[in-house]
Amino acid sequence: MATQEKIGLHNLKPAPGSHRDRKRLGRGPGSGTGKTSGKGHKGSMARAGHGGPGGGKPGFEGGQMPLSRRIPKRGFNNARFRTSYQIVGLDDLARVEGQDVTVETLMKAGLVKARSGPVKLLANGAVTSAYTIRGLKVSGAAREQIVAAGGRIEE
Repeated sequence: MATQEKIGLHNLKPAPGSHRDRKRLGRGPGSGTGKTSGKGHKGSMARAGHGGPGGGKPGFEGGQMPLSRRIPKRGFNNARFRTSYQIVGLDDLARVEGQDVTVETLMKAGLVKARSGPVKLLANGAVTSAYTIRGLKVSGAAREQIVAAGGRIEE
C-alpha cells in the first residue's frame, strides 16, 4: 500500500473535470468566439446593458410607457422628516449613577448613544427613587410617575 502525501497548500488542486477555463470572448477568429463574441448580429441581445425580453433593465416594457410612469403621483410621506427618538424606560433609570438624569448621565450608563437622535423617557417599569430629569422629552405617564415619586422635571 502506497503512503499518501499529507494535504497542504502546495498540493491542493480541484477534482479532475470540475474546473473549466473561462470563455475568452472577442479574441479573433481562431478562438471561435471572435468578432461578435457569440452574440450573433444586432438585436437587443447583442447590445450591452440590456438582456432582451424579460431581462436586463427592470421596468422596461419594450418601449411602451412603463407602469411606474403611467400612474399619477399623489400624496406626501413624512418619513424623511420624522424625528426618531432614543427610548429609555423608567426601569432603566436604576442604572444611572446619582439622582440627576441628563443625556450625559444616560450616555455614561450606556443607555443612549451620542449623535443618535434626541432621547425620550417612557413609562416602561416603575420609578424606584426621586429623580431630577433635565433636558429630556418625557411622556405623560412617565411624568406622572416621576412627580408622584417626589422627582422633578426641568425642560
